Amino acid sequence: MNARWKKFGSYAAVGVINTLVHWQIFFVLFTAAQLSQAVINLAAFCVAASFSFYMNALFTFDRRTSLFRYLLFLSFMALLSFAAGHAADVWRLHGWVTVASFSLLSLFCGFFFSLFVVFKDIVNSADE
Repeated sequence: MNARWKKFGSYAAVGVINTLVHWQIFFVLFTAAQLSQAVINLAAFCVAASFSFYMNALFTFDRRTSLFRYLLFLSFMALLSFAAGHAADVWRLHGWVTVASFSLLSLFCGFFFSLFVVFKDIVNSADE
């Protein structure tokens, strides 16, 4: 199996914990704060993404990365998070639909963004 796909299992395991953190924060804010889903999804994402980025750097990619690459990852995924929440607000989707669809979307987009942008140099050197 390609070295890149071996990392997906670890990335997905961290993603399960990330998803639990994201969903808990989302539903606490959704219930208690009555904010828009776009804002709530963004806030929940930022907390969960910081956790998962750190865990993936330690366990999935076994490397540190620069602050710039972390901020690049966070910005890209935060934009995706806000867009998913905004679409849910516009289409008046239930919160479960918002977090479930965003979780699936972020699993794949986040993995490929990490693989080809954030940890690109690290993964490419491991393949050689």
